Amino acid sequence: MQNSSIPAQAPADPPATRSTSVRIVGRALTCGVFALAGVLFYVSAHAARGIDLRSDNSLLRLSDVIQQRSDQNQQAQSDLAGEQQRADQLARQQGHNPADADELARLRQQAGLDPLQGPGLTVTLNDAPPDATARIPGVPDPGVNDLVIHQQDIQAVVNALWRGGAAGIQVMDQRLISTSAVRCVGNTLLLQGRVYSPPYVIRAVGKVPELRAAVDADPSIRNYLQYVTAYGLGWKVQESTALTMPGYTGTVDLRTATGQ
Repeated sequence: MQNSSIPAQAPADPPATRSTSVRIVGRALTCGVFALAGVLFYVSAHAARGIDLRSDNSLLRLSDVIQQRSDQNQQAQSDLAGEQQRADQLARQQGHNPADADELARLRQQAGLDPLQGPGLTVTLNDAPPDATARIPGVPDPGVNDLVIHQQDIQAVVNALWRGGAAGIQVMDQRLISTSAVRCVGNTLLLQGRVYSPPYVIRAVGKVPELRAAVDADPSIRNYLQYVTAYGLGWKVQESTALTMPGYTGTVDLRTATGQ
């Protein structure tokens, strides 16, 4: 048999030493708490960029920021239009070959940079009343998405008008070019850096019968018209013998993204 013995207990720490250890740990925890609080304050200030996050007066809603940028873009487009006009005047003063001038004018017209006038169509789309209900027996009550204009609705009209041979298209107060993109942010339209609310007005210059036939034949527009009948979404098509639309005044630089 092996001898068994009770291990001796370690002597207790002197009271002074235990008290000192507690004070050191307490101070370390206190410093850690203050350090963590400092980090949180820094992150909060950095995220707010100097704005009081709890202040109703200084907190900007996303819609306010979008509208502010829209106003800035509108001013920038106006300034750019003035510079383009001055550049055109200088080009004409240089006395270029008449054939070159004619070719330049033709290309500018095709690109949508010059004003355009002629017969055409005006299509207007609008949201349904917010309290709209089904207008046809057997149709379920609408949801929120059934009562508003969507990006694909505007795109359908624009694409149909292009297919109908439109010489130029204007959405709201802006002329479209080959690089224009129609996007919706929430229940607003974002077009070339500016924001618009319904009703959305789309104008096209071209041969009216061809434009009308293209709109009537488009399957996406036919689907939209079902919601017009069922829930009261806005839809109006007007023919005109003399539509006038401005030239495009934004930048024509191409910007692309590449993946690696």
